[in-house]
Amino acid sequence: MTRTGQLPRALHPGAWWLWAIGLAVVAGRTTNPLLLALLLVVVGHVVVRRRTDAPWALSFRMYLIFGAVIVVLRVAFRIVLGGGQGEHILFTLPEIPLPDAAAGIRLFGPVAAEEILGGLYDGLQLATMVVCVGAANVLANPKRMLKAMPGALHEIGTSVVVALTVAPQLIESVQRVRRARRLRGARERGRRALRGILIPVLEDALARSLALAAAMASRGYGRTGPATGRARLTVGTLVIGGLLGIAVGLYGILDTGAPGYLGPPMLLTGTAVAMLGFALGGRGVRRTGYRPDHWRTGELLTVAAGLTAAALMHTASRTDSAVLFPALSPLSWPDVTLLPLLAVLAGLLPAYLSPPPPPTPAAGPPTPASAPDTAAPAAHPQHKEAAA
Repeated sequence: MTRTGQLPRALHPGAWWLWAIGLAVVAGRTTNPLLLALLLVVVGHVVVRRRTDAPWALSFRMYLIFGAVIVVLRVAFRIVLGGGQGEHILFTLPEIPLPDAAAGIRLFGPVAAEEILGGLYDGLQLATMVVCVGAANVLANPKRMLKAMPGALHEIGTSVVVALTVAPQLIESVQRVRRARRLRGARERGRRALRGILIPVLEDALARSLALAAAMASRGYGRTGPATGRARLTVGTLVIGGLLGIAVGLYGILDTGAPGYLGPPMLLTGTAVAMLGFALGGRGVRRTGYRPDHWRTGELLTVAAGLTAAALMHTASRTDSAVLFPALSPLSWPDVTLLPLLAVLAGLLPAYLSPPPPPTPAAGPPTPASAPDTAAPAAHPQHKEAAA
């Protein structure tokens, strides 16, 4: 039991994804570097407090590096493709003349501070969105997320689960074969060792595939159910149409210049159509779930934090647009008002309101108090006769 009175447990992966999408919407609504930097700090703090020691939870640094690369590339593109539109020229590079067919494009030349800051703001916005999505990948268990998929997508979920287990199994097979070769004294390296490693690995992969196929067949995987062709076509049309509507709705929310009907109305309509398709497709699927993940108070608070942040930033985009998108001409220090600041800080709530992750069991020798009694009990005479 922690100080907050919550038992450590793994949060539902869907809650982390909804929270991350809400923060990505916040990042897509502003190019203010102060707000974006604060949002990165908020996401990093939540990840540090709520991530586990699982392999997928150790990749947050990779997303930070990828975000830094995005920022550097956006600034470099502004320099290479002519960044001289501004009053404050920082330096001048030798300009490369282009033919008349490439009119309007300039390579190198004068570089202005306004263009550099514009590339920095745009790159930081995209990098923050990438880090938000990366936080969902770090905090959410992908296998549990696939287990929570609706019944209409059970075939896709099965395929993805099998695909996720292929790479770790191949790596484990290669390590086991290399260890066995070292124990046998094999000294070949490079191409000579490839044949001795490749054939046992392929044989092991084939054996595992056959064992997995037999296990899945014994559990009823691959059963299509009594659905007709027309019902399958209807379900597929609803699901694909709903997912396309969700994609268009997210584009309308992230793009401030998009029409109003492409934003929340399209997102809600696409979500309703997709949920209808999932419900109709799940009727013909009869499957059981082992220890299904339930939505509790921690999940609801996490989702509420992400939705609150997105709603506050959407409201701020209508009232404080000059603060969310600082002007580059004339150059001025970006400002921060209360409403966008509250929208960013709302994403910090899951670090304190959600339950902490379960601790990783420490591997070690059993203590005398917890060690099992290895002494076998005396056999009963009747048991001896039965064994004889």
